[in-house]
Amino acid sequence: MCKVLGIMIIKKITLGLFILGLLNGCIQNSALVGPIYALGSTGNVYQASLSFGTNKAITSVTGKSPLENVDNLLKAKKQDSMLRKLVKKQIKETRKKLKFTK
Repeated sequence: MCKVLGIMIIKKITLGLFILGLLNGCIQNSALVGPIYALGSTGNVYQASLSFGTNKAITSVTGKSPLENVDNLLKAKKQDSMLRKLVKKQIKETRKKLKFTK
């Protein structure tokens, strides 16, 4: 019984990876999936149209999809590391000054 479950799990994982590889380039074309799902699950046309409208507005203003914007926000930037070094330096100097006053 356990062997059968293991084989079924391996088949599901293999099928999932195959589908993921097959549909890898479809992320930009699936912008309507969210609003269509919202319309189908809730039946709320306003929510679906608001979701689609905001996605289109963000894409037209920034030139990137909302997913690309979030990705850019989460990436570490060179300026962040420079700021981090500066803050660490200031903390070390402050600690040295506090040790001398005691």
